[in-house]
Amino acid sequence: MSDEVKKYTKGDTTVVWQPSKCVHSTICWKHSTGLPEVFDPRKRPWIDVQGATEEQIRAQVAKCPSGALTIEQLK
Repeated sequence: MSDEVKKYTKGDTTVVWQPSKCVHSTICWKHSTGLPEVFDPRKRPWIDVQGATEEQIRAQVAKCPSGALTIEQLK
């Protein structure tokens, strides 16, 4: 995996994705536990922050067990 870091911003919230840390737990996108409107591994880019509110996105990212997804607050 690459050390590349990708960022996706909506309003005051930026989702930071570090692919090298991802353990593919599926927590971010599975319908029972995730937010598939934002996180969809079948799409490119696989993160679309327009699919939910900032609050929903921050709450979902907080569930990431590996730390591959984090939030960077702009304000």
